[in-house]
Amino acid sequence: QHPKLKELLVEDFTKLSLFRDAIAGYDACFYCAGVSSVGMKEDKYRYITYDTTLAFAKSLLEINSEISFIYVSGGSTDSTEQGKVMWARVKGKTENDLAKLPFKKEYNFRPGAMTTVAGQKHANPFAFVAKIIKFFAPSAVLSLHEVGRAMIHAVERDNVKNILEIKDIRALA
Repeated sequence: QHPKLKELLVEDFTKLSLFRDAIAGYDACFYCAGVSSVGMKEDKYRYITYDTTLAFAKSLLEINSEISFIYVSGGSTDSTEQGKVMWARVKGKTENDLAKLPFKKEYNFRPGAMTTVAGQKHANPFAFVAKIIKFFAPSAVLSLHEVGRAMIHAVERDNVKNILEIKDIRALA
């Protein structure tokens, strides 16, 4: 619990305008929603990752025209939108189209593997993989605390680049 933190459960992110009063007046949005592409067809993954994110972002801008937006993307995202890896192309298109929107500031975080924290309610069933990666390649893994601190610092500071890879996130944290 924190006095500046409020929870709002929105069942359908494409209908954000229904919550206009609840989300008006905020300075920043940390968009951390997403799914794994494992076993998913491209059209469904695109709807969740691209269509829903862009609909949410556009609605948010209509309500808060001076808001900063941080999108949690993923390591190895394909900004060219031309690669063979489906999820990387879709995330690349999402990043590219978010960058065209008139946010006060817009950042794309590409954290790669992240370790869970004590008390975390929803942990990825593959979270143990991050621990294995951290053992062999500690510089390839971030903690959720590092990502969170970097997000806050990004909106507080100027001259932060728009695409932040693991090393950039760690330095900003």
